[in-house]
Amino acid sequence: MTSPLGSVASLAAKVGGAVVGQVRSVLGQGGGAGAASAPASGWLAVSIYREPSELDATALPAPLAAYGDRIETRIRPAPGGKGSELAVRLTRGSSGKTSGPARLSGSDPNADLRSALRQAKQLIEVGEVLRVDPASHGKRNATPAGAVLEVATKRAPKGGVL
Repeated sequence: MTSPLGSVASLAAKVGGAVVGQVRSVLGQGGGAGAASAPASGWLAVSIYREPSELDATALPAPLAAYGDRIETRIRPAPGGKGSELAVRLTRGSSGKTSGPARLSGSDPNADLRSALRQAKQLIEVGEVLRVDPASHGKRNATPAGAVLEVATKRAPKGGVL
């Protein structure tokens, strides 16, 4: 049995943690373990197994070309001479700042750009965008855990580390 003082202390700790999380989110310091956010400079980059001379910033693959003049592009040699580094960021007029609810609903411009950058990398290196086939063993059961897994699977291409 907990005392009233213990209950109040527990509630205060929970509220304090929530407030700290919101402040860190607003200040752009990430949302905890596994949180994917754009670097302070706004550049998102991938290493591509091609020489920089083989890549043309004016002839980008369709996922990035769709952004048009809403993105800046930078191509340079990758560290250690291992191909090229393709970096993109939203231009100043296309702010990538979004609120927590917008991110949860899937309308985060940086997440969309991150996904387009991954697809462009695959198109350049392989010639097609690789897709994960559904589970070959059948359909998932309609359970709460299955529903959460479905949502996470749909959002996965937009999150994570490049």
